[in-house]
Amino acid sequence: MNILGWTFLILGILGMVFPVLQGLLFTIIGLFILSDYSPWAKRLLQKLRNRYPKMSAKSDRFLKKLKWKSTS
Repeated sequence: MNILGWTFLILGILGMVFPVLQGLLFTIIGLFILSDYSPWAKRLLQKLRNRYPKMSAKSDRFLKKLKWKSTS
């Protein structure tokens, strides 16, 4: 899971440079995954969630779908 989190985080950083990718969304997802393992990711995720509530809601819906599909 750690590699997956770093992958999303790198995609998020690339997405902030290239307009094709959803940079902020990938960053939030990557930080969400990494927040289980690292306190700095948890703090940064909370700051981003407070600053971008609409994108946070989108990422919550996406993660909810992933969790739903993985349990079935």
